[in-house]
Amino acid sequence: MSIKIGLNIGGRRFDVDVEEKFSLFLKQQMAKDFNIEGNNDLKVLLQAYVRKNHELFTQDQKMEEIIKKFDDLG
Repeated sequence: MSIKIGLNIGGRRFDVDVEEKFSLFLKQQMAKDFNIEGNNDLKVLLQAYVRKNHELFTQDQKMEEIIKKFDDLG
């Protein structure tokens, strides 16, 4: 089942359909990054995008460190 989640950006409403299992996590993350009750300008959207990509970069680096440790053991 899909859940609709919406956000106002630049005076326009955008809705996305996501899997129910993912919807709670996404709502929590969006509440950290955006004004979920009001409007968000494009600068806020760009900042959230950069922040999330930095998180992915950091996770990727940590995974590579873990993989290297396992490779060194074997």
